[in-house]
Amino acid sequence: MGNLYYGNAGYRVEIEDRALAHLKIAILTLLRAGHSLAFSFVQPPEAGSGRETLWITPTSDVRFRFNGSRAPVINEPWVRRIIDTAKSPAGLRLVSEQADSGEPSLVGG
Repeated sequence: MGNLYYGNAGYRVEIEDRALAHLKIAILTLLRAGHSLAFSFVQPPEAGSGRETLWITPTSDVRFRFNGSRAPVINEPWVRRIIDTAKSPAGLRLVSEQADSGEPSLVGG
């Protein structure tokens, strides 16, 4: 499990390494283009449950830390599906890697 750290206080969101690698590319792609984004996610029960949203701007402090030492092979269609969620009213979400014919489901909920 890796971590996304947000803000000066180092707020931490735990995310599986492979998913975090794809989320990192999506977030950095949007930030490089000058976009601000709302990143919405579901907290697991061990983290208190519930839903949460972070407002991330190009000037936000964001850091990605991976537990594993090897970078995964990147699934570009998955990255594009993650980026596409940023256009929705709910904001950027980490969706399942598996494409289906329906609406992408939130990972973890």
